[in-house]
Amino acid sequence: MKTIGISRQALVAALFGAAAVGTLSVAPKVFSPEAGAQPITVQAPHDAPLSFADLIEQVEPAVVSVNVTTEREVGRLRDMDQFFEQFRGMPGFDEFLEQRRQEQEDQPEEPEVQEGRSLGSGFFISQDGYIVTNNHVVEGAKEIQVVLKDGRELDAELVGTDKQTDLAVLRVIEKGKYPFVHFGNAQTMRKGDWVVALGNPFGLGGTATAGILSADGREIGPDSPYTDFLQIDASINRGNSGGPTFDLNGNVIGVNTAIFSPTGGSVGIGFAIPAELADEITQAIIKEGKVSRGWLGVSIQDLTEDMAEAQGIKNAEGAIIADVTNGSPAEKGGLERGDIILSVNDKKVTDATSTTRVVGKLIANTSNKFEIIRGGKPKTLNVTVGERPEDPYARTVPASSSKPADTPDKGTSVKDVGATFEQMDDELRSRLGLRSGESGLVVTHVEKGGVMDKAGLAEGMVILEVNNKPAASVDDFRKAIADARKSDRTKVLIAIRVGQITNYRTIDLSDAS
Repeated sequence: MKTIGISRQALVAALFGAAAVGTLSVAPKVFSPEAGAQPITVQAPHDAPLSFADLIEQVEPAVVSVNVTTEREVGRLRDMDQFFEQFRGMPGFDEFLEQRRQEQEDQPEEPEVQEGRSLGSGFFISQDGYIVTNNHVVEGAKEIQVVLKDGRELDAELVGTDKQTDLAVLRVIEKGKYPFVHFGNAQTMRKGDWVVALGNPFGLGGTATAGILSADGREIGPDSPYTDFLQIDASINRGNSGGPTFDLNGNVIGVNTAIFSPTGGSVGIGFAIPAELADEITQAIIKEGKVSRGWLGVSIQDLTEDMAEAQGIKNAEGAIIADVTNGSPAEKGGLERGDIILSVNDKKVTDATSTTRVVGKLIANTSNKFEIIRGGKPKTLNVTVGERPEDPYARTVPASSSKPADTPDKGTSVKDVGATFEQMDDELRSRLGLRSGESGLVVTHVEKGGVMDKAGLAEGMVILEVNNKPAASVDDFRKAIADARKSDRTKVLIAIRVGQITNYRTIDLSDAS
């Protein structure tokens, strides 16, 4: 079971009371309802279950425990190095570590293969033995075994996985007719509806817990860009991963995947992949052995209100392209850095996440209509999307910009923004993965408390564009500032290159002295 840690302290409510001895005081009413007004009242439902036993008895035979054996290479000396790190800084210990390091270089250690085991859950979705579970349950598996309700232990093979949705499909090797359940539709569920989760928490197979649907449409991190999770309060823990969550009709409405917890155990906040998505993905895996997604080859960001203001755009909905991968479908289709994607095939997008999901559902090698804004003006492009590679981030070499690169003059300071710039040279362009001759200004100094400092810029960063135009010289930068003020705008949009990553930020001219 994936655990989502909490990085901020939990809020604690404190209740204070006071008792008075020998006196009685009555507090006056601080409000009174309007005449005839009534509070919200709800009649108790007649179909609330007295027990979930009948439901569990019927669906439990389809739920299995998933036992996985993995192998990994480990080094005893490397493990000891990690242990020793906690003592670094003690008198004489740094010298000991340095001597140890030299000995390891002289006598390299042969890695050892260590066997590992993990536990999870799953459920049959067909009579001939197909099982759904989580990708992270079976990742790196050498052997997979499933345990049925009747105690049988059966070997299973991996049919395929989809890392983006954390789903996997197994198939029992032994032929037979197995009890199975089917997917329902999570969209018919309402917040407050009963749910029942079954699985193998902490290796305790055949465990059932009940609760309600707490929320839907949850986003729980960048690792799951294609999933709007269901949130449930039925207790799920480590080992519940891949197990089903049922509605009262015995339909699978979710696949348990993660928990949100400060302790590592259940605190009543669990997340499940919605049934309709799980059904679509698992059917694709069974048919093709994998999931093929549409791929543009761009890095995108949410379009913020400040970014929209900087370009004179009223509606701050959409995704701004920060980078275009060399040779990608996006480059071939004419998309450029700085374009703002508004819709795909007339389906409106609101941010980077919704854009990623819409593109991910497109069929590879099909032409699709993209409505964009470029330089403040609407534009329509027909782009043929490709198939998403296994590791799209391994191909993030930026494309050559179609915008002309002028030869910049040596830069100096811009007092309005409290920073000093210099011309980017070819060596730095190559190190940053930019094309030869591309324009850019290197930030060489940032005044503390100045506009650039408040925008989070630092020495060594490179400004590639200012308000969608190449940052070819400091004069261009000054002109962009002057144009913004002439148009009564306080925000200026800049494209920043940090290492191999480009992103957009805004500087606030109202902060200028």
